[in-house]
Amino acid sequence: MDRLPQGAALWTNLVPLLLIAIVIVRNLRPRTLRIERMWISPAIVLSLTAWVFSHSPPPSLLGLAVDVLALGVGALLGWWRARASRFTIDPETHVITTRVSPWGMMLILGIFAVRYVLRGLLTGEASGLHVSAIEITDSFLLMAVGLVSAQRIEWLIRARRLLAEARAAKA
Repeated sequence: MDRLPQGAALWTNLVPLLLIAIVIVRNLRPRTLRIERMWISPAIVLSLTAWVFSHSPPPSLLGLAVDVLALGVGALLGWWRARASRFTIDPETHVITTRVSPWGMMLILGIFAVRYVLRGLLTGEASGLHVSAIEITDSFLLMAVGLVSAQRIEWLIRARRLLAEARAAKA
């Protein structure tokens, strides 16, 4: 019986580490940026977050304030990560490629580390902080929504600008 919690703890720690490794490997090489598909990631994250919120009790006033703060912090981090990305455009084909900078990768690693540490601390002390553990995890979800959405919006703005400049130069 004692092995079940240890195995569960192993999986809860191993899965995020595997996801981080996949993100790092995926971002080591330039990727083609498809403007028409940039809405997909924010829509998925927002849909999953809405589903989670629909199954959670309404947040307290303090929980709501923390949610708004988390969304804002996530948006700021997403904007910063997007600004740290490098874009290139092929002048003939107008294919845009992007590569996340090392700073952007460090940001993602830092967010995972902070989330891991804070999740353990805050969920253990949730009652003392007058918020529930559910409200804390919901805040982390909103931070992810802000990060992904702001990053994609900034990428879209930059990609459209590059595309317009390339078309103007070709004409």
